[in-house]
Amino acid sequence: MTVTTRLTWVQEKSLQNHFGGKQFSLLYKASDHEFSRQVLLQICSDQGPTVTVIYSGDHVIGAFIQKSYQEENEVSVKLFAFQETEILECEIRPCTPSMLFPVGKAKPWQRNSEFNIDLQEKYMYIHSNTSKKLGLPQCDSISFKECEVFRCEDVLDKRTMEGVTELRESLLSCIRTYKPYGDLVHQIRILLLGPIGAGKSSFSNSVKSVFQGRVMHQALVGSDTTGISEKYRTYSVKDKEDGNSLPFILCDSMGLGEEEEGLCMDDIPYILKGHISDKYQFNPMKPITSGHCNYIDSPLLKDRIHCVAFVFNANSIEHLSHEMVSTIRRVRRKLIKYGMVHLVLLTHVDSMDLITKDDFIDIYRCLPVKSKVEAVHKELGFALSDILVVSNYTCEWELDPLKDVLILSALRHMLWAADDFLEDLPLEETR
Repeated sequence: MTVTTRLTWVQEKSLQNHFGGKQFSLLYKASDHEFSRQVLLQICSDQGPTVTVIYSGDHVIGAFIQKSYQEENEVSVKLFAFQETEILECEIRPCTPSMLFPVGKAKPWQRNSEFNIDLQEKYMYIHSNTSKKLGLPQCDSISFKECEVFRCEDVLDKRTMEGVTELRESLLSCIRTYKPYGDLVHQIRILLLGPIGAGKSSFSNSVKSVFQGRVMHQALVGSDTTGISEKYRTYSVKDKEDGNSLPFILCDSMGLGEEEEGLCMDDIPYILKGHISDKYQFNPMKPITSGHCNYIDSPLLKDRIHCVAFVFNANSIEHLSHEMVSTIRRVRRKLIKYGMVHLVLLTHVDSMDLITKDDFIDIYRCLPVKSKVEAVHKELGFALSDILVVSNYTCEWELDPLKDVLILSALRHMLWAADDFLEDLPLEETR
């Protein structure tokens, strides 16, 4: 039977971040392995840095032991305690395992230590000064019901990063060698739609950055609530490796707004059908007409949109207005009418509470991210499998392989979605 921790996800994540981005592996749980000092030391010695966690009523208290401990070797110890939304910490004098985990009733010389745990009697002794620093009750001993010990390891160790780099290279190769379904077009056109400031232009810059090997800012990005992208822009991305254009084009549009703001709804069919050319200046009050200089009279299949990606700021999903939700649903109805495959990109996940860079390795298992994905599914009706997570390059100077993997994975899904669209086209539309 799998032994599981009593820590909540938030508590475990908070501890991992507090001690420098660690990964926890549960080694010992007293209620499963036995309330025994001997058993604990047998399992947990020579395991590298460990975190011992004690559960006492409403209190979660513990000790971070920074090196492997053996029976009589002194180790450095940091004590901690959860106090509502923060972790209080204090360092105590180095001590041996026999001082931390005494046998039977603590001896007088052990009682003079700042902290020890009696597993057999199920109580811990904390010096009054130490208790005060941790915000705990001022008493000599505190009874507890559970004790757990975790091994602490660096998440982003050399082996892990080698795996990330290998995955990044595999994704790059997959996209470089991609060919649209049936060779019907040479380049897939991906339209980015979403509220103003969601990160559409930043995503275009991020994709270009990955393939150019440096952080780039071709598409203008800003924080102005009116948005920066007022023109229809198409970005063909060149690969630094050979200088050739890659098999996709990113199409950046004006942000979706409320009421009479943002992208004109009547422009969307013209964009989808390929009637609007690069650098068309959007007018929220008036859609493009056939007499406009940027209007393409007889667009070919290569001019059309083959996949649409809605871009949302993950931190704003629960705060979308009723008008914006209504606008997005109207757009989706238009896309469904034209048989257009569409996905979701959730951006700004790196700024979510408790999310750190090491979470990018398995981002879809992080509870805050899962809750955002489920919120999009519930509020806007997108299938869970169609909601992708990315972290754009916004203020960095150097590329990060973990961010690259998220960006490339999302891009690969868009290309697959475009293939589905091309495969479903009626024969007469593919000529």
